[in-house]
Amino acid sequence: MQLLYFGWVKTRIGKGRESLDPPAEIADVRTLVEWLKQRGDGYQSALEDLTAIRVAVNQEMTDLDAPITVGDEVALFPPMTGG
Repeated sequence: MQLLYFGWVKTRIGKGRESLDPPAEIADVRTLVEWLKQRGDGYQSALEDLTAIRVAVNQEMTDLDAPITVGDEVALFPPMTGG
């Protein structure tokens, strides 16, 4: 699974992307995020407030309850503003 991090999520985790093999029981973004939080303080800090996290799976905006599979690309990022 490819994980991409943007904005302050990237800054707090300390990297912009990584390839991981989460446990088989992780079937949606929410459980993936909970698993990621256990990987260290940077992850915990970046992902502590789930209301401040936006998600895309395979480049499609979705929510934390979206299903995921082994070959997916999951992007986690803060809300963005623009004009």
